[in-house]
Amino acid sequence: MIGFDEACARIAALPERAAVECIPLDQAAGRILATDIVASLDAPRADVSAMDGYAVREADLARLPARLRLAGESFPGQPDLPEVGERACVRIFTGAPVPPGADRVVIQEQVTRDGGVVRFERPLGPARHIRPRGGDFRAGEILLAAGTRLDARSIVAAAAADLSEIEVHCRPRVIVLATGDELAEPGTARASPVAIPESVSFGVAAMAAQWSGAPAGRYRLPDDSGVLEHAARAALDAADLIVVTGGASVGEKDHAKAMFGPAGLEFIFTKVAIKPGKPVWLGRARGKLVLGLPGNPTSALVAARLFLAPLLLRMSGGDPSSALCWREAVLAEGLPAVRDRETFVRACWAGNRVMPLSDQDSGAQRALAAAELLVRRGIGAPARAAGETVDVLDF
Repeated sequence: MIGFDEACARIAALPERAAVECIPLDQAAGRILATDIVASLDAPRADVSAMDGYAVREADLARLPARLRLAGESFPGQPDLPEVGERACVRIFTGAPVPPGADRVVIQEQVTRDGGVVRFERPLGPARHIRPRGGDFRAGEILLAAGTRLDARSIVAAAAADLSEIEVHCRPRVIVLATGDELAEPGTARASPVAIPESVSFGVAAMAAQWSGAPAGRYRLPDDSGVLEHAARAALDAADLIVVTGGASVGEKDHAKAMFGPAGLEFIFTKVAIKPGKPVWLGRARGKLVLGLPGNPTSALVAARLFLAPLLLRMSGGDPSSALCWREAVLAEGLPAVRDRETFVRACWAGNRVMPLSDQDSGAQRALAAAELLVRRGIGAPARAAGETVDVLDF
């Protein structure tokens, strides 16, 4: 059994997948850049106005009040611009190019217009209200580095670089295998007095999609070695990563590791000193990765958040550590001391403070739905009182 940090280090040391594809920008959310995004033009492309107002020559306003002749207008995208000559001004709008001759913009609230004459009476402040050409970025500059995980903000920058398509790492295909005779498809469990709705694979598949994976199937399997080995072979043929839920402990029917034995399973780690999620394991079979999660819903989802998320980022060309961005927060209620396993307490926000959930059972699905955060508590950590700080991770 290894510690949490060591397990994370082993995931970070795995080779990333080299496959790259070119996709339209409107399909890029959540994808990871395979190449740098380089600007193909300046932004802004010309000196443009930062405000609605009037483009002027500052020299004409050296003495106030001043009256200037209105020489025309400038709109965004307008190719032909009137020139601002002596004792003249041009009506200009936000984002419009600054006409030749002008060196500042006076905002419209500071002037009075009377037909074709504009009066300037108020003292001018230091702001010129002009965004210079290339003030945001220049052609040839790198706007986004390879390895960036694209979100709404970074996609804006990619589009601003004048790109319609980008190169990204292919999303790892993920198959989820849920094992256990007791499991039934949701909607059918009520027909049997002993059946349990299979819930974990739905959450794991959703988490895989959230962290750059491509869910390629969910399969519910009985505790039958022949069926399990056949499913393992089929999954290895179809996926880049197989996630097995259940069968990760030491019970007589825990077949999760054995089902991949004929495929030459080699372990990267088995068991991690964490609570919940101790039985989690990671291995490799026929060149594909296999992640084993506990069968209890909370244990499975906590382990998936801690290991599946960084694993998928690593496989898809990203930085696995970016999946585990811990930050400090203040406790609303105290926490007990921790003994021999690093503990991840499920919690939610109570205003701007962290409230540990009262139900920390590894099978509690209602509490799982309420959990917004994981509170990290190291081995041997002392008790913490309300008002003290702890490290938290968005769940």
